[in-house]
Amino acid sequence: MSSTGAVTVHPTARVRGRVRLPGDKSISHRYALLAALADGTTTIRGYSSGADCASTLSCLESLGVSIARERRDDGFFVRIGGRGLAGLTPPSSILDAGNSGSTMRMLAGVLAAHPFEAIIDGDDSLRRRPMRRVIVPLERMGARVTADAGRPPITIRGAEPLAPLDFQPDVPSAQVKSAVLFAGLHAEGTTRVDEPVPTRDHTERALQAFGARLSREGGAIALEGRQRLTAQALNVAGDISSAAFWLAAAAALPGSDLVLEHVGLNPTRTAILDVLRRLGASVDVEVLEERANEPSGTIRIRHAGLAAATIGPDEVPAVIDELPVLAALATHGADLSVSGAAELRVKESDRISALAEGLRQLGADIDEMTDGFHVRGSRRLTGGHADARGDHRLAMAFAVAALGASGPTTITGAGAAAVSYPEFFTVLTQLAE
Repeated sequence: MSSTGAVTVHPTARVRGRVRLPGDKSISHRYALLAALADGTTTIRGYSSGADCASTLSCLESLGVSIARERRDDGFFVRIGGRGLAGLTPPSSILDAGNSGSTMRMLAGVLAAHPFEAIIDGDDSLRRRPMRRVIVPLERMGARVTADAGRPPITIRGAEPLAPLDFQPDVPSAQVKSAVLFAGLHAEGTTRVDEPVPTRDHTERALQAFGARLSREGGAIALEGRQRLTAQALNVAGDISSAAFWLAAAAALPGSDLVLEHVGLNPTRTAILDVLRRLGASVDVEVLEERANEPSGTIRIRHAGLAAATIGPDEVPAVIDELPVLAALATHGADLSVSGAAELRVKESDRISALAEGLRQLGADIDEMTDGFHVRGSRRLTGGHADARGDHRLAMAFAVAALGASGPTTITGAGAAAVSYPEFFTVLTQLAE
């Protein structure tokens, strides 16, 4: 299915069963990038099946990295031949990040330390997304980075050596933090990133898994440059952001009972579970193992009624990816108010505007605000037509909303789900009763 393809979702009484998620997208990107910089060959089991993470592998291959892929039952098994620090080779053509802002921003940090010119481009959606927030710190470290009005394509002329940096981001962003740390890995001296608001810490954990030493003090992360990385055998747990769609569906529909297996339970990613509990869901979590500093386990979620909840600016960074599906959940009879989420307007789409318009088309009572939205689940959705605008998270969020409608819903652009979760609509048919 292309990203412009349409899917029709029919109402269902409940969702029940067991689900194994695709590998975590955030972790997959980071493992691949660090494996390319490591000494030796890294293996990654459970690498994400999504198109975004495939873009990262494709870009690395264009930079001289040897990569082998094998499709298995638990996702992709990937073997990456590391080239060592600053060991990438100049690309012969433009690097295509597809729809992946993660690829573009984090790879920019890696390329900032390589003394050749590279251009990273992407699809129409990615070309609309702001890159100044990553360009500024990399230029301060000595790289030359150019972009038209701060948007892709971006051209990077790396510096050797890079200067270390003390950096405090204006907007909380794990991708920008990661780009600075990846650049700082090559710098002469210590690079520090001071986060006023904590973001997901997969990069810090991954760096340590590859043998790097870093320190944390308060909200600051410090990394000494020129540390060599050692290849690893890694296993990627299921993506909790993908799990959020099933969690919301089960929380929404009476009689639902789902068990999600081998899900990543990194504490910087589990705020969604607290929000679901506030909205009325019964959520049980069991941590079963920890590999490469990343905990994983099972989540059982059951419908237990719906309530009202508020998400404010302090909480938004921890659930930024899950906000669309939480809005979808609220249409089933909850009440959800979100503020401080203006960042949603510069994602794969303007997620506030597109979310509000799509849910209204299905009969929802939703107010759009500059930095958020308010959904009142006071009436049942009618179904109808919603346009995901090529945004994977909106496509899946509209599907969750559609489960409780009185009639079928056609979602245009549903093929965008392949960016992070190609199997989503297949699994949906298996779980619906």
